[in-house]
Amino acid sequence: MGERIRSFFRQETVLCVAGICALITVLLVPPDGAYWGYIDLRVLCLLLSLMAVVAGVKEAGLFRWLTYQLLSRMPNGRALSVTLVLLPFFCSMLVTNDVALLVFVPFTLALLGQLGAASAVIPILVLQTIGANLGSMATPVGNPQNLFLYANYRLQAGEFFSAILPLTAVSLMVLAAAAVPVLPKKLPELELKEEKIHSPRKLGAYLGLFLLCLLTVFRIVPYWITTALVLIAMTWMDRKLLGELDVSLLATFVCFFVVSGNLGRVEAVRTCLQGLLERSTLLTSAAASQIISNVPAAVLLSAFTEQWKPLLLGVNVGGLGTPIASLASLITLKLYLRWPGANALRYLGVFTLENVLGLAVLLGLSMALL
Repeated sequence: MGERIRSFFRQETVLCVAGICALITVLLVPPDGAYWGYIDLRVLCLLLSLMAVVAGVKEAGLFRWLTYQLLSRMPNGRALSVTLVLLPFFCSMLVTNDVALLVFVPFTLALLGQLGAASAVIPILVLQTIGANLGSMATPVGNPQNLFLYANYRLQAGEFFSAILPLTAVSLMVLAAAAVPVLPKKLPELELKEEKIHSPRKLGAYLGLFLLCLLTVFRIVPYWITTALVLIAMTWMDRKLLGELDVSLLATFVCFFVVSGNLGRVEAVRTCLQGLLERSTLLTSAAASQIISNVPAAVLLSAFTEQWKPLLLGVNVGGLGTPIASLASLITLKLYLRWPGANALRYLGVFTLENVLGLAVLLGLSMALL
């Protein structure tokens, strides 16, 4: 039993910490009728729907087919390097940063091993991780904190994109420039295994459901209709995928809803957080992301400020920095450590240096945009 508990804690560290924090706040604010108001059911249903649809698109083989189509046309190593970094950047805009890394990091490790380019593994993986975290900030569905903030503040599409796209454009240019010299121009000829779409009909259905999710995010279709249709379609087409969904993410959100709701009713905590946010919502949210990661930071701090723009910029830029600033960064680290030639200290050194530089640049740009 003890080993099972330790194993669960290792696998679901964030959920366990969130649960402990929620229990602590329950001691401060005993359960009452106000608890029901903490939970944002719309956000939870949208997250569930998006996770299900993305799982179906991945199962249909779209990501690997797309990767094969791009890499089979690479003229040289420089172009390959940029492509490997920008694939998760652009894909994360639609399928979230963690899914993009789960798809492309294992592929990159295998490809670079095939090319005999072991020295490029760490630079490429670090840039892919940064790319996924920065690309995902470009859309309301790119990461959980954007989905939550877009719904919580009832933002309009124009408001969201005008705030975030300047940062995305700068990120794209810097990432592409940083990726160019990682691989030499001349590389051995690539021997890629041809990838095909497993089920075009299913893929078409999932893409239709993804469009429905987008219409729901933009408040055109009610969330309960979308959720019901997604679950019915998944049960009919790929029932096994429902059991593979990251339910722990939904549970983590529930825990942090409870934490933020209860802390908002504790006068001393509310006064302290409001004071920090009044000084600088941008810096407070970016700093909080370094400690508790950007998703819970967004949920927690949103209860204490109406300044959605600096909060949105802060938690997205704050995904750079420490390995836990964005939980997607831990996915790359875990996958890299399974690689036979892994060097954890060197990886963390390169990761920290490049993330801190990126954080400094984008924080400066964010301040200029406010």
